[in-house]
Amino acid sequence: MFVLELTYTAPLEAVDAVLEAHVVWLDGQYERGVFLASGRKNPRDGGVIIAVAGDRARIEEITAGDPFVTAGVCAYRVTEFVATKTAPALEAYRETL
Repeated sequence: MFVLELTYTAPLEAVDAVLEAHVVWLDGQYERGVFLASGRKNPRDGGVIIAVAGDRARIEEITAGDPFVTAGVCAYRVTEFVATKTAPALEAYRETL
């Protein structure tokens, strides 16, 4: 499992100009079963996504396609972790060491 932290690298006006394309991209990742949760940080200086994928290389490939990245308005920090405990709704994503 991965925690993807987005940090805006441009003014919010530039981020908002790409927001609609970013949301369409997010929807596609949800449809593919890659993203489990996402949202804005508070204060609004980026966002957070919880994701699942086969490996870090695949996650990095996916994030490189984010319209925020291609427009140069955000940078990603990718943290991989082993989800050994989950809420019942996320049991299918539970991992063992």
